[in-house]
Amino acid sequence: MMLPPDSLARRYGLVALLAALGADRGEVRPIGGYVRDMLLGLDPADVDLATVHRPEEAARRIRAAGFKAVPTGIAHGTVTAVLPSGPVEVTTLRHDVETDGRHATVAFTDDWQADAARRDFTINALSADPITGQIHDYFGGQDDLAEGRVRFIGDPLARIAEDHLRILRFFRFHARFGKGAPSAPDLEACAARARDLMALSRERIAQELLKLLALGDPAPTVAIMVSRGIFAPVLPEITPAGADRLAALVHREGKDGDPVRRLAALLPGDIGVADKIGARLKLSNAQRKRLMSAAEPAAGDPKALAYRIGITGARDRLLLAGDMDGLSAIEGWTPPRLPIGGGALVALGLSAGPRVAATLAAVERRWIEEGFPDATRVDALAREEVARD
Repeated sequence: MMLPPDSLARRYGLVALLAALGADRGEVRPIGGYVRDMLLGLDPADVDLATVHRPEEAARRIRAAGFKAVPTGIAHGTVTAVLPSGPVEVTTLRHDVETDGRHATVAFTDDWQADAARRDFTINALSADPITGQIHDYFGGQDDLAEGRVRFIGDPLARIAEDHLRILRFFRFHARFGKGAPSAPDLEACAARARDLMALSRERIAQELLKLLALGDPAPTVAIMVSRGIFAPVLPEITPAGADRLAALVHREGKDGDPVRRLAALLPGDIGVADKIGARLKLSNAQRKRLMSAAEPAAGDPKALAYRIGITGARDRLLLAGDMDGLSAIEGWTPPRLPIGGGALVALGLSAGPRVAATLAAVERRWIEEGFPDATRVDALAREEVARD
């Protein structure tokens, strides 16, 4: 396989950047996910480059080419070149000196294979000559890519010991690129070392889990993870029943998959559990509230539900409940605003004070129950409620 010859030219400024970094002398290559995705005919989200140049020299060359150089990860050799077509990470070739399962101490090198060897999976260790498009593949990544096989480079247990997050990454990459069952030795290593996940920050776990759940159909892979006890050390609330709920939800969603909603499907329908998981994973306040809301039942009229909690919250509950008729009822519908305020009630003779809010709430309740009638009917409702006061 070869990198498509015009692929790099599609991004404005990239050819000039490659020239500045010594593409004609073999001193820079596109690497990793960019090469992998291009070979699959996908549109890569990012461009990552590797170079023999040390970070300071890489930054000097980037600036000399007329681009801004940002030292985003200088200790690990990464400088970001800001191109008109978007940022490009340029990283000096490295090899690991020391790892602790979370962080790595690196040393710079000019050995392309040594740099590739420190990457996680064979399909992520591919690089390409930017001039000829020739693929450099030291570990059989092209064959694995063609076969839909996700495989650690070298000893899976050793690679997991270097970075425990690779356990979750293995399953995410299998869900995205894998065909059939996961590679047996790699799966066994992940299952054997699942407790290593306890050493990771919950933020890293949450980020990786949500990336997995955002994929087209993560349900088969998640079911394998549950059956092999991958979640048990950090998220024991996820059970086979949750995996079944996820599979049903994915089927209902079609192309409208949402990772937070899918996380809600994995959990039992309990607000307290949802709150605890949201806190444990250090989700954002918005994500945590949404997870808790999704744990409640989809009761009552769908439009009334959407009015009270918003379209997104209503869609979450209806999809999780399998209420497709209710979902259809709110598709394309925008919750209206109550066409009356407290001032109108005072103008109708209601004394200003606490009774205004209570009466307005009564009008709103009847307006919702009647299916959101127009302003004429709301005015009649307001007059009836004011007369009752």
